[in-house]
Amino acid sequence: MLVRHAFLSLDPYMASAIKGRHMSGAVAPGDVMPGETLGRVAASRHPDFAEGDVVISRGGWQLWSVAEPADPALRGMAAALSPGATKLSVPDGVSPSLFLGVLGMPGLTAFAGVRDVLAPKPGETFVVSAAAGAVGGTAGQVARAMGARSIGIAGSPEKCRLVIETFGFDGCVNYRDPDWKQTLAALCPDGVDAYFDTVGGEMLKGVMPRLAMGGRVMLCGMMEQYNSAEILPGPSLAPILQRRATVTGFVVYDHWETMPLWRRLGTTWIAQGRLRFTESVTAGLDGAPQAFADLMAGRNVGKCIVAFDP
Repeated sequence: MLVRHAFLSLDPYMASAIKGRHMSGAVAPGDVMPGETLGRVAASRHPDFAEGDVVISRGGWQLWSVAEPADPALRGMAAALSPGATKLSVPDGVSPSLFLGVLGMPGLTAFAGVRDVLAPKPGETFVVSAAAGAVGGTAGQVARAMGARSIGIAGSPEKCRLVIETFGFDGCVNYRDPDWKQTLAALCPDGVDAYFDTVGGEMLKGVMPRLAMGGRVMLCGMMEQYNSAEILPGPSLAPILQRRATVTGFVVYDHWETMPLWRRLGTTWIAQGRLRFTESVTAGLDGAPQAFADLMAGRNVGKCIVAFDP
């Protein structure tokens, strides 16, 4: 089928792919930049897809792509990274772009990471980095729905206000404040029971000493490392031993079969006003490089989307 893209998702993993470090593969000079896209079928030679169908695929940084249907036999990482197109049914009143954000891979990352890995209990303290972003903002809301206290870490006073006033977190720390570690300690007087880390680097080093006894850390992303030309050193492992903590690596592709459940639940929560989100939308493919640079520099808020002209 021939697909005309309507939206392109920009995600931090792309920086790692450019450096040749990402599990999805490297991007060589001259290659089409990878990326998940949502669009409509313009022409089809497949009996199950018709002109006008809404599909999601890894069409990349381009306006058009040619795709085969996704193989329904694929599972996990193979399914997530397949170039095949999947037909979507978009509910009335829901923007299709949400299937690249809160109802797509970022939302699933938050949902599966919180529910299936960190599993915060009622009354526990849950902390998430990049809390104003597509993953972090959703993760904190899922944790609160499970009864935990959600504390965010973000990069400006404006982002912290968004995290508290819009996403409903119990508190937020501005990591650009020189005293952010002390502020985090004050917000987590009994320690951090569950830490959802998407940044690594200095932020991970700052949170580790605040772990509660039996604390859990989930490593989901390494944005600080994606931005570095070299592999960065890790934090001290002493708090893991002292707090009898657990550190788990998380890859959303391992939870891909949970996507239909999350989309049903997330759509319901949005309709009920229980799940809030934001999008940073850039018009046109020409704006994608700058939008991606802003994303990696922490200048965007929410899910980073490129919208193509209709």
